[in-house]
Amino acid sequence: MRSHMRVLIVFVAVLMLLPACTGGQAASTQVNDEPSEMVPATGEAAPETAEPAPETAEPIPGTAEPTPSLAETMPVRLLLTYIPNVQFAPFYVGIEKEFFAGYGLYVNIEHKGESDVVKLVGTGEADFGIVSGEQVLLARAQDIPVVYTFAWYQKFPVAVASKKELGIASPADLAGRSIGTPAKEGASYIGLEALLASAGLTDADINLQTTGYTQVETLMTDRVEAVVVYIANEPIQLEAQGVEVNVLNVSDYAKLVSNGLITSQRAIDGNPGLIYNMAAALAQSIQYTIDHPDEAFEISKKYVEGLDDPAVEAAQKQVLARSIELWKADRIGLNDPAAWQAMQTVLIGSGLLNSEQDLQKAYTDQFLP
Repeated sequence: MRSHMRVLIVFVAVLMLLPACTGGQAASTQVNDEPSEMVPATGEAAPETAEPAPETAEPIPGTAEPTPSLAETMPVRLLLTYIPNVQFAPFYVGIEKEFFAGYGLYVNIEHKGESDVVKLVGTGEADFGIVSGEQVLLARAQDIPVVYTFAWYQKFPVAVASKKELGIASPADLAGRSIGTPAKEGASYIGLEALLASAGLTDADINLQTTGYTQVETLMTDRVEAVVVYIANEPIQLEAQGVEVNVLNVSDYAKLVSNGLITSQRAIDGNPGLIYNMAAALAQSIQYTIDHPDEAFEISKKYVEGLDDPAVEAAQKQVLARSIELWKADRIGLNDPAAWQAMQTVLIGSGLLNSEQDLQKAYTDQFLP
């Protein structure tokens, strides 16, 4: 760990706004040609000295290790999925409001696909990643030692949307219907499986089609009768185009583990202070976004191309507002053991997981502030 270095921040992405959770092609956020080189987000050279900071920090709850001195700084490689999106507002807020910096962290954000995030974190090539819960269990089944250390989303964000005129008002109404899912993997597919299971249905009871990440167009052109969507994304786009939809939220029928922070077992064993500091900074960033959504939206404009377009601003503010409702909790970051058990049950039932994993090793709350 380097002493007395100012926290550096690298984040650049110039791709258009897309759904921010699962599936699709990943996008890099590195502005420089050399992916390993880190530069400040402003493009300015970083000074070699840091502002005075406390020499000690509070001990980590449940461990004998203290957190690193706040006068020390550490570059942190954080992998998010896909491309920059207003749904990642807490990370932009954490950078701009210096919540990460306050815990001695220089956060370098990159965007990857979920499978790449898991592999890079598991091998220690990246310090942290954001993935949905099923990815953790699937990775551990392949002996990739990732651990879920912070539950960002408190409600599973996946739903099934259909045109209101079709009268699909409950999971049982999906029987015999054509349903489009982006892929037969990831949070979208797991959410659909849980929704079907709640009504005693399986894939054999529906006409399941893989449609890619074109849910809005697919539904509007009647290629299928229903599509798997993200609550805070496609329904808003459909409504903006005058399409009345019925939305079946998976979280109303099943408890599942959604997006959260993962790290490697090696990092937990070797540098628990880093894990605690990251969790504390992230909790602060999320809470600030919840409390100051308008400011968070303005901050996000620096990171999300096109967000300052008046034509999309109203809809994207709704995306942020609905996302915030999925993050709220009495204690931000806390895991739900029942959701982990339900997730494992769905994975085994769908054939994606061959055997039960040790859930006590898959997640932990010991680093929460």
